[in-house]
Amino acid sequence: MSWWQGLRCRMRHLQLARAAWKEDVRRFKEEQRAARKAGHLPETPGPPPTGFSLVPWLLMGLGSLSNLLKGETPNPWIGGVGLLAFNSLYVYVVFRAFDKEKRAARSTRVALVVMGVLTTALALGYGGNWLLFFPLLGLATGATVRGPSLGRVGLLLAAFAGAVSGYREGWNGINIAYATFLSTMVTAAILSLSEAVRELRAAREELARRAVEEERLRFSRDLHDLLGHTLSVIVVKSEAARRLAPRSMDAALSQITDIESVGRQALTEIREAVTGYREGSLSTELDRARSALTAAGIEPVVRRSGPPLTPQSEALLGWVVREAVTNAVRH
Repeated sequence: MSWWQGLRCRMRHLQLARAAWKEDVRRFKEEQRAARKAGHLPETPGPPPTGFSLVPWLLMGLGSLSNLLKGETPNPWIGGVGLLAFNSLYVYVVFRAFDKEKRAARSTRVALVVMGVLTTALALGYGGNWLLFFPLLGLATGATVRGPSLGRVGLLLAAFAGAVSGYREGWNGINIAYATFLSTMVTAAILSLSEAVRELRAAREELARRAVEEERLRFSRDLHDLLGHTLSVIVVKSEAARRLAPRSMDAALSQITDIESVGRQALTEIREAVTGYREGSLSTELDRARSALTAAGIEPVVRRSGPPLTPQSEALLGWVVREAVTNAVRH
């Protein structure tokens, strides 16, 4: 790949990043307008920060550019190339810093190191306004370096910036050291906090989505168990009524009455299940199990003993009896 193709590729990446940033801003504004119409504040914290958030800080280099244009810098061609190289490396690093994979890539770290070497060379060679490149280096470092090593890196960078600035400007170098440390730590803190908030928000949305899915599955299982048992009882009693009708109409009518009772009970339970208030009862399920098994030609024997059960145990054992009887009648 030639240098021209590489430049076109970089420009294409910048255009895509700018388009994505514009889309995030547009979506945020739409959510703001919708929230104002609804009368409440939106939950979204706004568009995520991108490399464009750190590009305006390059205006700190206007003093160096002014020195070049006024001819106050010796070897202006070297200074101009250094200024262009620094700006290019800065843009390259800060745009990659907002992507976790690119931020941890070796190319990003190498570019940051080269940026540090270039900053040192320009600061030692020219001093003055060129020392302000150290705080810019701190911004790029804070955006790229995260985790436990950030504190050590920030202190080392600030100490090095203070030493170089002190060599050129004397005690005024303390200000450069302080600005470098502050820009490094504040940038890292703000970006880390922003990422943490968005990750927590995404995790909360995922938990809410899973909770909805689990509730749907629970309700579908609940409805399946309810209708499966009820329909099995209705089928068994209908077959019993059909067999008994030629011999004993009274017995057949008794089965039909049971079918009506089971159907009405099923309607009630379905309504309660839909509204979320249905509670199982072991005694009720045992009575229904006795009726269903008797209609299927099975003589059940039920013995009750022991202290009363808690409502939770009643509901749990009621479901066990319901499922067992449904499977026995069906199979």
